[in-house]
Amino acid sequence: MSSGVGVNPDCLEKYNALKLKKAYKYIVFMINADNTEIVVEKTSLSQSYDDFIKDLPEAGCRWAVYDLEFEKEDGGKRNKICFYSWAPDDAKIKAKMVFASSKDALRRSLVGIATEIQGTDFSEIAYEIVLDKASRGS
Repeated sequence: MSSGVGVNPDCLEKYNALKLKKAYKYIVFMINADNTEIVVEKTSLSQSYDDFIKDLPEAGCRWAVYDLEFEKEDGGKRNKICFYSWAPDDAKIKAKMVFASSKDALRRSLVGIATEIQGTDFSEIAYEIVLDKASRGS
């Protein structure tokens, strides 16, 4: 089911800058105030995963992409772009419904996502859990 919420072209521009030019470490997306469009809420160059987590609200739904860099056991470095669906338990029901039905519009426009993470509380998006999921199969 689609909510009719569109994706602002700036979302794709910023995503491509992250993916192709490493211009950002992460991007946080949100639905605008009148529920008509997905927009970029924040971009960041911070290398800190903690900073990224702090940019996800405790009671608001967001999507995000994070360029996860890690080392394999053989010492080789890998990068995987992780897509986050953040819908905390404390978010309003209507907001969660619009958020859930709008996800596919954004997700389909972001080509090259390696790992998808869903979180309803911060323990589900802890660095170790995301790293484990992203490093499998790479």
